[in-house]
Amino acid sequence: MQNNNRKIFDKLLSKTKIYLAIIFILLVIISIEHPIFIAPSILIFFMLLIYSYYANNRKKSELTETIQDLTLTVDSAAKSSLINSPFPLIILKSNGNIIWRNTKYITEFQNTNINSYLNNLIEDIKSQIERNEHENNKNKQLISHIQVEKKYYEVVAKIVESRKKENKSSDMIILYFIDETENVIMQKEYQDSKSCVTIMVIDNYEEAMQQIETEEKPQIIAEIDKCIYEWADKTNGVLIKSDRDRYVYLFEQRYLEQVKEDKFSILDKIKEIYTKENVQLTLSIAVSNDGVTDKDKYKTALAAMDVVLGRGGDQAVIREHELYKFYGGRAQEVEKRTKVKARVVAHALENLIKDSSKVMIMGHTNPDIDSMGSSMGIYRLAKCMGKNAYIIDSDETNTLQNFKQSLSKEIEYEDTLISKEVAEENIDKDTLLVIVDTHKYNYVEAPELLDKTDKIVIIDHHRRSTDYIENATLTFQEVYASSAAELVTELIQYAETRVELKTIEAESLYAGIMMDTKNFTFKTGVRTFEAAAYLRRCGVNIIRVKKWFQSDLSTFNKIAGIVKKAEIVSNTIAIAIYDKKEKDASLICAKAADELLTISDITASFVIGKLGNKICISGRSIGDINVQVILEKLGGGGHITLAGAQVEGMTIEETRQELINRINEYFSEIENR
Repeated sequence: MQNNNRKIFDKLLSKTKIYLAIIFILLVIISIEHPIFIAPSILIFFMLLIYSYYANNRKKSELTETIQDLTLTVDSAAKSSLINSPFPLIILKSNGNIIWRNTKYITEFQNTNINSYLNNLIEDIKSQIERNEHENNKNKQLISHIQVEKKYYEVVAKIVESRKKENKSSDMIILYFIDETENVIMQKEYQDSKSCVTIMVIDNYEEAMQQIETEEKPQIIAEIDKCIYEWADKTNGVLIKSDRDRYVYLFEQRYLEQVKEDKFSILDKIKEIYTKENVQLTLSIAVSNDGVTDKDKYKTALAAMDVVLGRGGDQAVIREHELYKFYGGRAQEVEKRTKVKARVVAHALENLIKDSSKVMIMGHTNPDIDSMGSSMGIYRLAKCMGKNAYIIDSDETNTLQNFKQSLSKEIEYEDTLISKEVAEENIDKDTLLVIVDTHKYNYVEAPELLDKTDKIVIIDHHRRSTDYIENATLTFQEVYASSAAELVTELIQYAETRVELKTIEAESLYAGIMMDTKNFTFKTGVRTFEAAAYLRRCGVNIIRVKKWFQSDLSTFNKIAGIVKKAEIVSNTIAIAIYDKKEKDASLICAKAADELLTISDITASFVIGKLGNKICISGRSIGDINVQVILEKLGGGGHITLAGAQVEGMTIEETRQELINRINEYFSEIENR
């Protein structure tokens, strides 16, 4: 009898033995205190013993059945290799309960709290199982990757279905832990050893050196070189000065995070270089690790540099996985003093017009007077060269209502404004498509036209965005300019063809400059006034232009209501909401943002409104805060003092909160510099 009992206990699991021992002790204590419970206690304990015995046998039977399922066609040697697998191996139920583990698993993780890792691993496997079932994928083998302390494992999960097909809870999962630590370390070392190619350019080098005294130039150049070489030395890279104003720098990718954390402190060091003439020197940096070879990375770095310079310089960009991350760019753009580029572009534009069958001019969606005025200027240039020219117009906005009423009185323009549908029917490969006041692919009035011609010209004054039109034949993008109208006016002045602007064309160009400078208050330079003076000589009627900007009483009351409800965040930034869904919501938001800046102590303003299925944001600043950097994080763009964005998939309140988060992020980045 004693031997039989010992056999029964030997067949029980270790945990079951502990539980039975505890129950036995409790029953003995109860029986001593209350002898009346002796007989029931013996009966209860005997029944528990029988139940545990049979439950244990059932578990062993299930495990045997599982192994039989796994090795139905495998010989005994293979079965033995499963049990003595060189890989850590564990069998568990679909609910996560562990059934069995091999010796290698126990020794591998004996000093590790593996259960904390298993929970996440099992959740990942379950999600893969659900995804496979949803996609009707019959694959029963799943792969996951986990890191356990300093080691990395590829975990192969094998799903074993129970013979009882209707009972999914009886399914089992076998996990094989394959150590891939060495491979991961080697792969990381390989990635870290790859090179990043950097191009650095001193902005406006020629113009800056012209203003510096001859005897001071060597000292300034030496100071610039010293700052750049000291900064580059931190990452053990190779720096080569390829030209007077250009450097090429290669460093290993392992230092890229260090460069990001540094946030390109070299930008501020260059600006701190003192000159007697108070000329502020700035630097532009483009870093790229996009490309298979160093040559490919150099090409992508050049493309990234074009983006940086198109945004006004004095900033850095990292191009990684075809994405751009910008740093700096908070200083005002410096007006260029030379007009050579305007002359060169004007000559190139004339040649393109001559070699084209016709000219089509297109602005951005929801066009404003700057977009329309620029289009009118290019239209007149093409007409003076004897080419048919057309302006692609939109009837979806009320922003140009007053201007179009004046234009409708001019007979010549009856067939000049065409819809994008008409333009699509008539455009061909020999048509010159001129895009004004934007350079973004998805922001033009008719993006589908971009693929229907081989000749594209871009004239824009906004900071370059990452989704710019890449296949342009000629690009005239100067962020120092107040407006696209200013750039077009310069091209007209320096064209070899004699251009005689009609009064309404000169007025539309003047209105474009006037609107983007807020009546010549913001972003105005010497060349802005020179362009305005030229247009004034062409017969601009300032009173008529002023009337184009007038708002009716209803619109004025809406703007007043928006201003009244504005809230102040970060002490000096006003945020207001216009929740009415109207056709001209973006115009009202823009005017309200302008109006908020007239209030004392407000340095920047943002107005959020509904625009169809999108949320629009108009941002304005007096120059202390870069609204372009803030709204760029929401997919927008513009200038330091004037920017906008359109957001999809969010409510007005969600957009407001996201805007506040971006404003806080902007100030946080400034503090950490």
